[in-house]
Amino acid sequence: MSKPKIAALAAVLLAGCATAPATKPATGEAKPDLGFAADPYPSTYARVAGPAVLLQRATVLTGTGTRLDNADVLMRDGKIVAVGNAIDAPADAVRIDATGKWVTPGIIDIHSHLGVYPSPGMSAHSDGNEATSPVTSQVWAEHSIWPQDPGFHTALAGGVTSLQILPGSANLIGGRGATVKNISSVTYQGMKFPGAPWGLKMACGENPKRVYGGKGGPSTRMGNIAGYRAAFADAAEYMKKRKEAADKPEGAGKRDLKLDTLAGAINGDIRVNIHCYRADEMAIMLDLAKEFGFKIAAFHHGVEAYKLADRLAAEGVCGALWADWWGFKMESFDGIQENIAIVDRAPGGCAIVHSDSEEGIQRLNQEAAKVMANAQRVGISIAPEHAIRWITQNPAKAMGILEQTGTLEAGKMADVVLWNGNPFSSYAQAEQVYVDGARMYDRRDRTRQPTSDFLLGQSQSRGGVQ
Repeated sequence: MSKPKIAALAAVLLAGCATAPATKPATGEAKPDLGFAADPYPSTYARVAGPAVLLQRATVLTGTGTRLDNADVLMRDGKIVAVGNAIDAPADAVRIDATGKWVTPGIIDIHSHLGVYPSPGMSAHSDGNEATSPVTSQVWAEHSIWPQDPGFHTALAGGVTSLQILPGSANLIGGRGATVKNISSVTYQGMKFPGAPWGLKMACGENPKRVYGGKGGPSTRMGNIAGYRAAFADAAEYMKKRKEAADKPEGAGKRDLKLDTLAGAINGDIRVNIHCYRADEMAIMLDLAKEFGFKIAAFHHGVEAYKLADRLAAEGVCGALWADWWGFKMESFDGIQENIAIVDRAPGGCAIVHSDSEEGIQRLNQEAAKVMANAQRVGISIAPEHAIRWITQNPAKAMGILEQTGTLEAGKMADVVLWNGNPFSSYAQAEQVYVDGARMYDRRDRTRQPTSDFLLGQSQSRGGVQ
């Protein structure tokens, strides 16, 4: 690391929490349901039935910040029943000796393009960016998902049990993302996470400028902001008119699918995820959110998030970040390897390790291990029981599914990974992966290594990490 970078890092580490801008007070008033987040394509997901399972004598990272040694995890009927020492299990439970092994919640990737940019990467499969207008909030990534993408199975072999699939970042506002359970299905609706809120994908900076600079704009960052403001101003007016007309006999008139999504974001029904690299632009987007009354769930990529970690924490905004990607374009130039650790260290900080890669999603545990190692070099010691939250609890929180999954707690979905050792070791492998208590992947059992229909009859390995 260069001396200027070290100096900047030291300044951030020594800085106290700055006073955050005031946020809008909660009114406590019930919001009228105007159909902005109605789902005409509901989930048809059904868990795979399986026997009760008791993982015994493992090192358990619960995802809540707790580590339990020589502990058990009991799963039954798709749920976590108990986590602790010497758990009693029903006589019909499958008992697995996990001595010397580790158990964690299933990994959750908040930023994936699997299914919309599937493998093989060909133009016929390029379905992630509706690059026809700077604002395409009417499109939904779920309608591009190809369930046969082999990447789903390689991700499963890496311990990923849930993921948010987002549109790309060509547009100012790219459309809705979808949260899915990582199971095999003929349709995307069979994968769709029951009850999960949509995520809205937005993008700052260079990408919209590059894509639309020669196609009528925006061609500048000020043009980007003007575009967001115009779109949300239209949505605010649309909301007002629909609310005023809601009780009239003739109804509220024709729906606008583009404005439905933006109104859903303002109304708090759709979670806003923003691709944004620079700290100054993140600050502008926080002010934009305040102007129009929506909440940002997470900034994605954010290589300069460390520069305003205190403000992100104070405003309850997560940083979904790479462990060490930086420098591949101008807006990513000022990245540091301690970025996630600093975002995490701010009081109340919410740090997430994401992939944005069909390869990286297979090794998110190792990406998190990089963060731990880079933090240690500057004197920040991070325990495994804390670091696991970056790829389990925190993404679940930002995606609005923490009540269902993301931690090993009684009553939650039994999304569980059994590792051959410490998951933050470079030798770590997911041995067994459970989705809703069903053993969906087993590294030692070829019959539990699912294969995409696309690969049947071909010579590629069947579902293992490549």
